[in-house]
Amino acid sequence: MRSLAFMLGIFLSGPALADVILATRTIRPQEILGPADLLLQQGEGHSDVALEDLIGQEARVALYPGRPVRQGDVGPPTVVERNQVVPLIYLRGGLEIMTEGRSLDRAGIGDHVRVMNLASRATVSGRVTANGQILVSQ
Repeated sequence: MRSLAFMLGIFLSGPALADVILATRTIRPQEILGPADLLLQQGEGHSDVALEDLIGQEARVALYPGRPVRQGDVGPPTVVERNQVVPLIYLRGGLEIMTEGRSLDRAGIGDHVRVMNLASRATVSGRVTANGQILVSQ
């Protein structure tokens, strides 16, 4: 009997409400998010990131007013643009090789990006540093 009452309580209860981060206006990809662009509101679902962590981030996709903002919709601001010539740095033990490459994608600090070495035309991947250099990992 208790289990029946428990099951009825679950099925008859309303939806669970939690704080959700919503866009206040249409935000295009590559725009930097400011405090006026986001709103914390109670609704269905949950936010997997804090509101303060989204301020200063860059929209990766279009964000529409009243729709929840997910963690994958935003990222660090872009440091390296597509087709930008960037310094490539390869470090291994005591060996350091520096050359130039052309970025094949847009990327922010800490993102992995594919880069074409201008000298050999080989494609390598690496991590973007704060000053726009690429630390080659492969």
